[in-house]
Amino acid sequence: MPIVDALLFGLTLGGAYALVALGLNLQYGVARILNLAYGEMLIVAALAAMALFTTWQLSPLVSAVLISFVVALLGALLYRFALLPLVRRSRSQDELEADTILATFGLLFFLQGVMLAVFGGNYLSYSFLAVPVEIAGTTIAANRLLGLVVACVASAGLYILLTRTRIGTALRAVAVNPGAAPLVGINVVKVAMLGFALGAGMVALAGVLLSMFSTFNATMGVVFTMKALIVVIMGGIGNFAGCLVAALILGLVESFVSLYGDPSLTLAANYGIFLLILIFRPAGLFGRATA
Repeated sequence: MPIVDALLFGLTLGGAYALVALGLNLQYGVARILNLAYGEMLIVAALAAMALFTTWQLSPLVSAVLISFVVALLGALLYRFALLPLVRRSRSQDELEADTILATFGLLFFLQGVMLAVFGGNYLSYSFLAVPVEIAGTTIAANRLLGLVVACVASAGLYILLTRTRIGTALRAVAVNPGAAPLVGINVVKVAMLGFALGAGMVALAGVLLSMFSTFNATMGVVFTMKALIVVIMGGIGNFAGCLVAALILGLVESFVSLYGDPSLTLAANYGIFLLILIFRPAGLFGRATA
């Protein structure tokens, strides 16, 4: 049935968007850095998964672990050697945001240029588990269903990490009040670096999952950065549940607009929902307005 097709397709997109947005929420909420090269990290992971699969037939399920770890490590090094000096010299949050936006904007073009040089500007894809699966009287590709399952497991794992472990408590403490966190023995620099690395790992995992059933090219990163920003702001900055709900809304909106309208209008529909929420819920769906 068309409506079930749209629901399943929207949920798979929403699951991937949730991973993307949760990672950005970690980077901005904990490290206080708005990473404009965030979407390029996703495309790097997608291209790496494609290269490993087409060259060595390495399953994306295996490469997802490897790529996520490598990108998380690179994210930690990026924070330690490129962004931390900006953090230390900034005299205010506004100055830090301006400096890091400029720095990551430059990183965006660097990563994009390297990807264009290596892979070109054509749309790319590969075939992995592109077999039909019957669910509720409709057919969905196994790779999409697998992507949704992995996204749900990863999101649940992140929730447990943040709410049930000492590391998660430290991450939330730095996100809430980085000035007071050292008073209870938290190393703010290390925790911020960990948050930035975790965010990079999450977006890399999302990139591998999306690569299994989507086409992509070296210049698409900015689209995912904007979608992640929309989801984070829609859900409420720093709000885990809000990110999940907003990501699912975004995925479902794209799916239904593509099915019942014009696929070229999906981005316009996303921004339309975004503007409505900004008008009626300026702090986000689950955010709290501050006086």
